[in-house]
Amino acid sequence: MEWLKAGLGPLEKLISFLQDRSKTNDVQKRELLRELQHNLNVFKNGYMNQFPEDTIIQHLNNEAIKAAIKANFKFSKLKAGKIEPYHIKEDRNKRYIGWTLDQLFDKIDEKLEEVRTLQKMNGGTVSQLRNNTALMLSNLYYRLKLAADFIQSDMK
Repeated sequence: MEWLKAGLGPLEKLISFLQDRSKTNDVQKRELLRELQHNLNVFKNGYMNQFPEDTIIQHLNNEAIKAAIKANFKFSKLKAGKIEPYHIKEDRNKRYIGWTLDQLFDKIDEKLEEVRTLQKMNGGTVSQLRNNTALMLSNLYYRLKLAADFIQSDMK
C-alpha cells in the first residue's frame, strides 16, 4: 500500500470535508457521504497500521451504495455534472473524464463486490490468489478519492 503514502495529507482534508458535508436532511445523501468517508478512513488506517489486505476488505462497506441504487437515487444529488480534466488529481484517473457520479459509484460498487467475492471464494483470504488484489484495491481507493475530490470541487 505504498501508493497511499503520498496522499495522506490531502486525504485527511477530504475525510474532514465529507464529514462536514454529510450534515444534511437527505438520508441517502448523508449515508453515501458517510460511507465514502468511512471507506477512505479504512484505507488511511490500513496504510498507517499496515493491516493486511483481508482486514481492509472486510471493513470496506457498500451498503449505502446498494440502498441508493435500489431506491433509484440520483448520485448527481451529491454533485451534478461530469468529471472534467481539472477534477483529476492522479493521472491514473484520466480514464474517468466525462463520467458522472452515477457511473463512478457503479464502478466502485462493482469493484467492492468483486474483491469480496474473491475473498469468499478463496476461504476468506485474498492471499495466494492469481488476481492482483493490491492493484484492485489501489484502483478502488483512487476511485473513492476521485468521487470525494469531484464532490468537493467548486468548479462545475
